[in-house]
Amino acid sequence: MTLRTLSLALALLTPIILPAQEKTSRWHILNNGSIEWTVKPGDPHFDHIEMSGQQVSLHVRYAVDSALSPDLVRTIIFPNFRLKPNDTHGTLMLSFTAGDLPRFFLNMTPMKPSLINGYLNPGLNEKVISINHSGIMQIVSNLEKNDRTGITNKLICKRTLLPSADLPAAIEKYVFINSDKKACNVSMEYNFKEIRVDTLHSTSGPLSVYTYTLNDGVKTLQQGDSVVFAVVYQAVRNGEPLVKINLDNELSKRINLVNSIKNQMQLVTPDAVLNTAFAFARQRVGESIFKTKNGYINSPGGFRYHAAIWANDQAEYTGPWFGYAGSKLGEEAALNAYRWFAKFMNPQYKPIPSSIIAEGIDFWDGAGDRGDQAMIAYGASRFALATGNIAVAKELWPLIEYCLEFSRRKVNSDGVVNSDSDELEGRFPAGTANLCTSSLYYDALLSASMLCREIGKPQQLADNYMKQAIRLKTAIGKYFGARVEGFDTYRYYKENVVLRSWICMPLTVGIFDRAAGTIDALFSPRLWTADGLATQAGDKTFWDRSTLYGLRGVFAAGETTKALDYLKKYSERRLLGVHVPYPVEAYPEGDQKQLSGESALYCRVITEGMFGLRPTGLHSFTISPKLPDGWNEMALNKINAFGNTFDIVVKRDGSKTIVTINRAGKAPIVRKWNGKGSIAIAL
Repeated sequence: MTLRTLSLALALLTPIILPAQEKTSRWHILNNGSIEWTVKPGDPHFDHIEMSGQQVSLHVRYAVDSALSPDLVRTIIFPNFRLKPNDTHGTLMLSFTAGDLPRFFLNMTPMKPSLINGYLNPGLNEKVISINHSGIMQIVSNLEKNDRTGITNKLICKRTLLPSADLPAAIEKYVFINSDKKACNVSMEYNFKEIRVDTLHSTSGPLSVYTYTLNDGVKTLQQGDSVVFAVVYQAVRNGEPLVKINLDNELSKRINLVNSIKNQMQLVTPDAVLNTAFAFARQRVGESIFKTKNGYINSPGGFRYHAAIWANDQAEYTGPWFGYAGSKLGEEAALNAYRWFAKFMNPQYKPIPSSIIAEGIDFWDGAGDRGDQAMIAYGASRFALATGNIAVAKELWPLIEYCLEFSRRKVNSDGVVNSDSDELEGRFPAGTANLCTSSLYYDALLSASMLCREIGKPQQLADNYMKQAIRLKTAIGKYFGARVEGFDTYRYYKENVVLRSWICMPLTVGIFDRAAGTIDALFSPRLWTADGLATQAGDKTFWDRSTLYGLRGVFAAGETTKALDYLKKYSERRLLGVHVPYPVEAYPEGDQKQLSGESALYCRVITEGMFGLRPTGLHSFTISPKLPDGWNEMALNKINAFGNTFDIVVKRDGSKTIVTINRAGKAPIVRKWNGKGSIAIAL
């Protein structure tokens, strides 16, 4: 077994597979925007969460048993520490359990059961009070020392787990507070360990992972006094010296990162769950930006997908989001992703690979052409428009043009686009031409036509793209339009006879010819489950990405009441239910990993679905906000796009809606809207 497979095996010990369950709101929202689980006796629960920084991801599996005792497995992932073979999964990662940590003592009693002088000391009685998520994980417990006379000492323990914002390190901070009336001694053993990865396994010289303690030793606490200890997990390459972590600095940097992401685009509605779910999704996609040898890159995360990009996850999902999210680093990461793909353009029009891996030095194309060029053209053109930056638009134009021409060459005799597979890579059948690829190509043609005018391309070229889009829209209706399981909707591919979740795709790109039947099918018992859309009717498999596209499409089609109802159910489940606080990849595959792309798609349900935001130029866009019944107002604040920072405020005015665009130092743009069509805005 190689070191890498050993690491992965350790990381997957006691896997947590969370099947579809009934609604359970285990967590609640606090005033500061965090979520908290108040633990109760006799209610065991387990879950996992991933948190990321520029050179590390910290994955924590946590469990609390019926007696309130905790158990944690920490997996530390170092994306730019590469192992052989340096492929998609060649990331250094190691897992640590309680047995790998230094021992903590209250007077002479260890925190956990431990052999002392040949005798097993049962340790302290630890009972978890609460667990909190806010971009930082905190666990609060009561610790008691018991003997035959009863409780003899009491402590409060506050564990804080966080990844470094910019270093290859993760930190576990412990604060012990003396909650007893008498003084006590609290101590942490000194610990310093090195795990060395030989060059036989690493790609760039020896690698080392150190675990070490900060502020170890014995501390005397009077009533109410506290002491801080920490354990650090840190990677070092090529025999470089270890530079010990400053705990306060690392905590401040992580808090600053979380707060900076909070300060980006903000959703304000009467629904606290939606506001908070949006904020957490923004956090996950915003933190998952890794520093590689070839620049900053957003990557999915989730054990397997670091220091790499995919045509769907990065080009299609996160790229358009970073075009207006207000994250400068996110915008840089998106642009770098498109640059990586652009390196594979070729005069023979062979497919650009589905994935660029290993910090940009290799690629993966194991599923053939998945419609990747349509994905890239769709995302790159929307991103270019949204940035409002003509230099970025001109730089990306050759890639967009290449991908459109590649897709044009794949148009079959029925007028739709052939591809080897789709983004599910053969997990479910997709035929020779699928609905996703043609829908994305259609939207990309529209964006490219708009972009032509902005960067000085001939009007004839813009007109040509628009004509292709019109022909393709007609072909989509003729080729994919069908009555499936009693619904007037779409077949996903020519031979398809059962409902598929991706029938939502035309709705997301403004094709509403079969909207009513499609929406009925999406929310029918054949497709909708407690966890959102089943990938295929009658199957237990779900992928959140299609659910999020579906919700966005239903909003876009104007079915606001239905869309909001199902969005609220989905959001409450993902934010406050059994596996929190982010959208996930899939079930049963992948252990419901909290990949960053799905969080970007959640945010886009709001921006492009509920608010109907659609780029139309470098300094222009359309909006068609869907203000739900019962809401008098909603807003998207701090949008950073089209060369401006602005807020969109939507208010009810009788049967009409007042839409206001606010910009600092400029007169507001005010539109009274009847709810039909869309509003054109030029900044």
